[in-house]
Amino acid sequence: MKKNVNYLIILLTAIFIVGCTNVEDVTVTDKETDLQEVTINNSETEKTSTLSKDELFKGYKLIEVDGGNLSGHREPNVVVDIGFGDRHYYAFTNETGQLVRVIADEIILQNDHTEPVTSSGRYYADEAKVPGVERADLDEGHVIADSLGGVSNAYNITPQDSTLNRHGDQAYMEDAIRKAGGATSFEAIITYPSTETQIPSHYQYTYTIKGNKIVDEFDNRNPDEINKSLGLTESKSTNANKSTSSNKPNVLNDTEDISIVDTDGNGQVTIKEAKAAGYSMPITREHWLYKYMQDRDNDGMVGE
Repeated sequence: MKKNVNYLIILLTAIFIVGCTNVEDVTVTDKETDLQEVTINNSETEKTSTLSKDELFKGYKLIEVDGGNLSGHREPNVVVDIGFGDRHYYAFTNETGQLVRVIADEIILQNDHTEPVTSSGRYYADEAKVPGVERADLDEGHVIADSLGGVSNAYNITPQDSTLNRHGDQAYMEDAIRKAGGATSFEAIITYPSTETQIPSHYQYTYTIKGNKIVDEFDNRNPDEINKSLGLTESKSTNANKSTSSNKPNVLNDTEDISIVDTDGNGQVTIKEAKAAGYSMPITREHWLYKYMQDRDNDGMVGE
């Protein structure tokens, strides 16, 4: 009987030892597996990020250009960071040095309280002299404006119709982004009539504001002339002539009713809204509408 008990004790001890060994093996294996999976996942993330950037700049040479460089020359097939400060906005040129694409993951508005901004709301006193800006009807147009965090070298400047830049679609787009507090997934595609010029013929902007994807497309032409050619200004001209010939006062000037001009009801009046209401530009400091409009260069005029 005693012998049988001894055999039973030995058997139970062996089972207990084997069981403990299996448990320890499983525990160690699980830890190693978890650690290995984390390492692999981190590696794949870094690899994806690297490949994404490599793919983004593939075929282009990344160079640095001072944000205030006034030279109008651009190197061919390069990419340049045109974001002021810590912003990262990338501009791409083609084989002839034309600025053809600008991208930004996030548009961060200018902060005139923490950034070195001039009294006119600019980072630099002047803009790059890209061939074409010497024409009287063309501005040194920013692809990404100072107010949106863009610099003023040739990789962010194109010769742009003055009216388009100051009062047209370009100005409206910039104003929309400012009012929204910024934008994401920004991309500008710039096209040209030939490889022999640095004056674009067309712009396409794609960006996201508050979850809404927006696409703005327009030609590099005077929008007033375009509207006139389409017959969109004829009725306004006719009404204006009638008003002048009858010497009737402008009802809006008499009533100063902001709700009639401020069509979106946000308490501010844009140049577009003022023009639609029949007011001619510029609006000066003495005009009752002035206090409802943005005079970014603080010169006492809006829409000059």
